[in-house]
Amino acid sequence: MTLLLPRVDGTTYAYEPRPAPVEAAAGGSALTSRTVFSAAHVVADPRADVSPDSPAAVDWDATLAFRRHLWAQGLGVAEAMDTAQRGMGLDWKGAAELITRSAAEAKSVDGAIACGVGTDQLTGPADLPAVRAAYEEQLALVESTGAQVILMASRALAAAATSPDDYLETYGHLLRQASEPVILHWLGPMFDPALTGYWGSEDLDAATDTFLEVIAGHPDKVDGIKISLLDPGREIALRRRLPDGVRCYTGDDFNYPELIAGDEQGFSHALLGIFDPLAPLAAQAVRLLDTGDVKGFRACLDPTVELSRHLFQPPTRFYKTGVVFLAWLAGHQSHFTMVGGLQSARSLPHLVHAYELADALGLFPDPLLAESRMKSLLTTYGVQQ
Repeated sequence: MTLLLPRVDGTTYAYEPRPAPVEAAAGGSALTSRTVFSAAHVVADPRADVSPDSPAAVDWDATLAFRRHLWAQGLGVAEAMDTAQRGMGLDWKGAAELITRSAAEAKSVDGAIACGVGTDQLTGPADLPAVRAAYEEQLALVESTGAQVILMASRALAAAATSPDDYLETYGHLLRQASEPVILHWLGPMFDPALTGYWGSEDLDAATDTFLEVIAGHPDKVDGIKISLLDPGREIALRRRLPDGVRCYTGDDFNYPELIAGDEQGFSHALLGIFDPLAPLAAQAVRLLDTGDVKGFRACLDPTVELSRHLFQPPTRFYKTGVVFLAWLAGHQSHFTMVGGLQSARSLPHLVHAYELADALGLFPDPLLAESRMKSLLTTYGVQQ
C-alpha cells in the first residue's frame, strides 16, 4: 500500500511503508546490567460519555494488557507517572485505582513495578502541612500494594514552599516515614511549567545542592533519583555526586543511549516515557549491554533518538499524544482516543512524521495494520487516499 502523506503546505507525497517489522529478540529474561522502567500510558474508554473536564474513563483491560506487554519484554513498569496523564486528565482517584490494579497485576506475573506518590488530590491552594498530609496519604496507599515508591515532584509544594528549607523538611519527613528505599523524582519545567523553581531555586546549581542535601540526610531511604531535565551534562555531574549505593535513573528522553551506556565513572539506569513505544527495542538493546556489547547497544538504540526527540518536542508535556498514537498504530489498543481529549494536542503533520519515523524503525508488529489505521486517520483529516 502506498500512502499519500500531507506536507505542511497542503501538498501530498507518496510514502512506501516498511514491509516488515524489526526482528527484535524475544523478551522474558531479566535485564541484569541496568534497572529499566518504562513509564506506561493509560488507555481511555472511547465509548464513555465524558467531557475533557470529567473524571477519566479508563479501559482497564487494555491498560493492564499493555503493562503485561512491557513486563513480557523484561522491563519494569513505572506506574501513575506523567506518561499516564497524571495531572493531565487522570486525577488522584483514577491514579489510585490504576496503582492498585497494576500492582496486583504485577504480582500475578512477577513483574517489577514502581508507583508515583504525589499530592494531586489537592485541587486548590494548600499550605505545607496539607502538602505533607497529601503525600502521606499516597505514600500509604502505594506501600500497601507492595509496589516501590517514586516520590514525585509536587505542584502544590512548588507553590507553597518559600525556601529550600521547606523542601528539606518536607522530603525529610516523608523519607523517615517510608518503609523501603524510594526513588526521588526531579521533573523539569519543560515537562510541567508549574514545577519551575523546584528545590527552592530557579538556579539549577543551587537546586541541585538542595536535592543532594535531601539525599545525604537519608541515604538509606533513597534507592535512586530520576532526573528529567533534558541536560545530559547536568545529569552526569549529578550522578557523580551521589552517595554510594544511590542510583541515577535517567529520565532524559533526548540523550538516553549515551547516559545508559555510561562512561568510565558510571552510568544511568532508566525510567523513561519513550520506552513505552520502544519497549522491544529497548529491551533488546539492554540485553546487548548485559553481555558487555556497548557498541551493539548504541547501534540498536541510537537510531531511536530522532523519534524520541520528535515526540518530546515543545510543548514537551504533550509527548503523551504521540506515545498513544503509536500504541494505536502498533495494535496495542483499538482506537486513538485519550483521557481528557488529549489526542488533539498534536497536529496532523506531527503525527505523520511520528508515523514515518516509527515505521522506519520497524516498530509496528503488523505493518499492514499500521498502514490501514494511518489511512483512516488521514481520511478523517480530509487527506484523500
